[in-house]
Amino acid sequence: MQDKGMDFRKKEVINITDATRLGYVQDVCADLETGKITSIIVPGGPNKLLNFFSSSNDIIIEWNKIKSIGEDLILVEL
Repeated sequence: MQDKGMDFRKKEVINITDATRLGYVQDVCADLETGKITSIIVPGGPNKLLNFFSSSNDIIIEWNKIKSIGEDLILVEL
């Protein structure tokens, strides 16, 4: 699974365990020593628009939870 970090923002994240749409990737976290992505961040909470500037409800998804990355979707198992 390789992709450019900027391309992740265009992708919707779906949990394959219960088919829940989690939202779109807001940001990625990387290990600065290796340059590898360690997790992706999806805005969370009941009102995602109001939480735009707040990270308290964000969903942090570790890289090992990502099962597949497609053109438009990222499938995760949470």
